[in-house]
Amino acid sequence: MGAKLKVAGFVGVGVLAGALTTMQLQAFARGSFAPLPLEELQQLAAVFGMIKSDYVESVDEKKLINDAISGMVSGLDPHSQFFDKKNFKEFREGTTGKFVGIGIEMGMEDGLVKVVSPIEGSPAFRAGLKSGDLITRIDDTPVKGLTVDQAVKRMRGEPNTKVSLTIFRKDESRSFPVTLTREEIRQQSVRSKIVEPGYAWLRISVFQERSVEDFARKMDEIYKAEPNLKGLVLDLRNDPGGLLDGAIAVSAAFLPADTVVVTTNGQVADSKATFKAAPEFYARRGGDPLRRLPEAVKKVPLVVLVNEGSASASEIVAGALQDHKRATIMGAQTFGKGSVQTWRPLTADTALKITTARYYTPQGRSIQATGIVPDVWLDETADGNVFAALRLREADLDKHLTTPDEKKDDARTKARDEARKRLEEQLSKSKEPPKPLPEFGSLEDWPLRQALNQLQGKTVIASKTASERRAEAKTE
Repeated sequence: MGAKLKVAGFVGVGVLAGALTTMQLQAFARGSFAPLPLEELQQLAAVFGMIKSDYVESVDEKKLINDAISGMVSGLDPHSQFFDKKNFKEFREGTTGKFVGIGIEMGMEDGLVKVVSPIEGSPAFRAGLKSGDLITRIDDTPVKGLTVDQAVKRMRGEPNTKVSLTIFRKDESRSFPVTLTREEIRQQSVRSKIVEPGYAWLRISVFQERSVEDFARKMDEIYKAEPNLKGLVLDLRNDPGGLLDGAIAVSAAFLPADTVVVTTNGQVADSKATFKAAPEFYARRGGDPLRRLPEAVKKVPLVVLVNEGSASASEIVAGALQDHKRATIMGAQTFGKGSVQTWRPLTADTALKITTARYYTPQGRSIQATGIVPDVWLDETADGNVFAALRLREADLDKHLTTPDEKKDDARTKARDEARKRLEEQLSKSKEPPKPLPEFGSLEDWPLRQALNQLQGKTVIASKTASERRAEAKTE
């Protein structure tokens, strides 16, 4: 038996080594920068063979290869990734904004799923679910104790299948069941409203394939409601980024034609590029979605709200508008994801997302690990920051791309540790989680209030340090 296993192992090594030799010849044929390291690849083949022949249980060969690729790519930086069949499907859903589910924008509150907003036209919308509703059960499973991802997976599924939810509506102090039929949902990555006469708020939660069209439609709706718009708040808080053309288009809506939005630089020729505020850099087959916007958009007073969760594409927008002095950036220092990821298909069901360049603002500032520093710093609430110090930024991630002048932010690390201790003490005493932040765009949204003050020429209450607040309290 042992001899048979060893023979099988050597056969595996031979097959893999042959494949790797073929890869090396193909690499030369494509004019690769350097020959593949044959000795190390033979070592990889040997390990593959040992696992196949000697491991305690039989291991699927495809899984071994996929895990090897995944490990190789994840060792590069936090954003390069190998997509197997399942992950590739989820990745494509994320960029298209389409998925099968019930159609809610959701958050978590007190361990339950909170309906932030039902997506217009979705099963949840038609069933009458409201903003603020809490989902306490999904089918027969209590939501308490589930992670966000676990809750999402239970609500998503195949088209035309049913899911039963138990809803607690706080303002009516009642619970009730509702059964929904899953269907394909188009996420709304853009929301807007008139917050005061003459002033509008527009939020982009992520840059997806339809974000530019949705942005243009919402801007058109704003100007129909307020033809003489006096000021606009562009809310990019917690926007993790997404598609580059979306960032270019949103920037182009507010900037003069052909203005530089962002530049990129990397190892290969394709990664050295300049992107401008022009349709050829963002328009798709359907034409330029910005062409119907009124000319007043180019001059409307503008504030951009950002925080530590604003990353990548949202940082490109903030950086471009800041460098061209087109907007006042308010909030907190952004995430600092200044690297470009390009995805390359490997098979019909697998792909590689690999970092190929770095982003630079129009004035040549690197976004990487630094982010965009706001013109005006704002706290999360009137009482100060609750969760800001706990949020990770690019510089906190292991294996992040470094910059020559990057320095470890000891003050930030200390502040995060202190904030974490305070929250732990609060939890140990009250047994209740800290009060969640108000919903973005609500009447209680402190940064939005300060942004409106900026646009209206009123006093803006900028961020204060803990010591400044203690001194004020003593004075009062």
